[in-house]
Amino acid sequence: MKFEHHVAEHSAESYTLQWQRGHLSNYQYLLHLNSLADRSCNDLSQYPVFPWVVSDYSSPELDLSNPGTFRDLSKPVGALNKERLERLLARYQEMPEPKFMYGSHYSSPGYVLFYLVRIAPEYMLCLQNGRFDNADRMFNSIAETWKNCLDGATDFKELIPEFYGDDISFLVNSLKLDLGKRQGGQMVDDVELPPWAQSPEDFLRKSREALESSYVSEHLHEWIDLVFGYKQKGADAVGAHNGNRDVGPTPGTPGRAVQGAGLPRSRGALTQKDPGTTVFHPLTYEGGVDLNSMEDPDEKVAVLTQILEFGQTPKQLFATPHPRRITPRFKSGSQPSSCNASTADSPVSPGEESFEDLTEESRTLAWSNITKLQLYEQHRIHKEAVTGIAVSCNGSSIFTTSQDSTLKMFSKESKMLQRSISFSNMALSSCLLLPGDATVISSSWDNNIYFYSVAFGRRQDTLMGHDDAVSKICWLDSRLYSASWDSTVKVWSGVPPEMSAARRHQFDLLAELEHDVGVDTISLNAAGTLLVSGTREGTVTIWDLATATILHQIPCHSGTVCDTAFSPDSRHVLSTGEDGCLNVIDVQTGMLISSMTSDEPQRCFIWDGNSVLSGSQSGELLVWDLLGGRSTERIRGHAGAVTCMWMNEQCSSVITGGEDRQITFWNLQY
Repeated sequence: MKFEHHVAEHSAESYTLQWQRGHLSNYQYLLHLNSLADRSCNDLSQYPVFPWVVSDYSSPELDLSNPGTFRDLSKPVGALNKERLERLLARYQEMPEPKFMYGSHYSSPGYVLFYLVRIAPEYMLCLQNGRFDNADRMFNSIAETWKNCLDGATDFKELIPEFYGDDISFLVNSLKLDLGKRQGGQMVDDVELPPWAQSPEDFLRKSREALESSYVSEHLHEWIDLVFGYKQKGADAVGAHNGNRDVGPTPGTPGRAVQGAGLPRSRGALTQKDPGTTVFHPLTYEGGVDLNSMEDPDEKVAVLTQILEFGQTPKQLFATPHPRRITPRFKSGSQPSSCNASTADSPVSPGEESFEDLTEESRTLAWSNITKLQLYEQHRIHKEAVTGIAVSCNGSSIFTTSQDSTLKMFSKESKMLQRSISFSNMALSSCLLLPGDATVISSSWDNNIYFYSVAFGRRQDTLMGHDDAVSKICWLDSRLYSASWDSTVKVWSGVPPEMSAARRHQFDLLAELEHDVGVDTISLNAAGTLLVSGTREGTVTIWDLATATILHQIPCHSGTVCDTAFSPDSRHVLSTGEDGCLNVIDVQTGMLISSMTSDEPQRCFIWDGNSVLSGSQSGELLVWDLLGGRSTERIRGHAGAVTCMWMNEQCSSVITGGEDRQITFWNLQY
């Protein structure tokens, strides 16, 4: 019996990002989840569980473009047939405690051997006291088995990995076993395949294609929620007719006490608290029975036997909704540009090559060679740490802010400092250029935001909008976003791209996003619909800007959040903190799906969704492979922390600023 072996080296979440971005197939991801849930082909009581995905076993052709071909992955097998579910619910209402809806589990030794009897007959004979099951109840036909799972009063089984593998032996009676004669007179032999399968090999190939299809990729997270996730237990499980409301050990009872040869792990307490609304038998759940509290050895053996034979619900891996897989429906040219502008996601016709496509190709090429970044030149133009970098669209003028309270304008061509502007005697924290390159905006620790006209060469206006230091500003679509240590992020309109000679402008406060503590960093997604903020106490918050409400609040760092940014497709947020962690958060669900640790804080970063270029506390630039979960390159840059970073739209040029008062120019050469 062939089975792909995966060693559980990571948490479930660490594989989720790889699966979401297509670096793990649906099959590989399910193998990883089963392994992480302690399910193995070496234990029949906890054999890996895979879903039925196809519901059509009668058509001559398998149409994977038709949603009707597929099973509803948001429902457990027991809830797929509405009429049967209603009968089960009625029976459940009349049942004495402890109540449970389904009379059998979706995975048990009997079900595994039902599928594998042709290659493991000795195990079936052992389970069945030396004989095979009734010939009509054997694994005779794919279509019959599916029909019984839909209609049978006690049949709710899912599949095993072999249905999506490449070994046909479990479908073929190659051992010429005498498996009995059916009522119709025919002998039980090979498994009868659906009309759309030309051979056992063809059946497995098409089943695998179905598992990897667009429909299943878009809906597999729903099934994961049922089997490994948050719908396994609690009110959400009850609502999905899939789990129990409350099965847990009594206080102080170990949840997982026993793991022995051939025996299932302990499930909690038979002297349990009220089992609540139980969909499967209470004994199937982790924490459902405490074997250590049983003094009667006969009772213990009886309970162990019951657990072993009935089946076990997998260890719960996810406590929140599982993220969807990213399934590309069309090309996209969406990416924030160096000029603080962005293009919205737009479908591109097949074969049509746009400027955005070419830019995207250059980005992809650049990021695949990001480890070849080379230091080009360095200039010390400030007296304290550099805090912000903004570059004109043509790349000729570089504007920087610093804790020395000045805004500097540096010419890349002449390599000369052209202007030095001071607004106050307090540190400036960040800067940006408005579209058209006519106005620079700087934020300050003196609670103000300053507008500097490049054309007029002077400060044009001051926005006194906060009660404490302004830590970061962003700009998109005629709106200014300001973060402050006063625990707010404010959204402003009425800021003209080019400041006129008139001194005062009317700044309208559109929204105020309140936090519990000071906000150190903010970032926008490409469309300007979402904002992510990071606080000094380690919380990352994702905001819906249309309603000015919190989508997710994730306390994922110990200490200050140094930097945050959305991926170009807005599916993920990356955050770095003083604790040295790099965390990836799924925007849709708020799940922390990947976390890497470095030996020092990464103060700032740029990323493309898969790879990260970060600036470290020690002055090095680090390249990270998020999908591989590791740092792949360290590049020496500054004598002191890298504090800010800018990259051009083609991703071929980088400028960094540091605590060593220098700005460093980097070129990508490949």
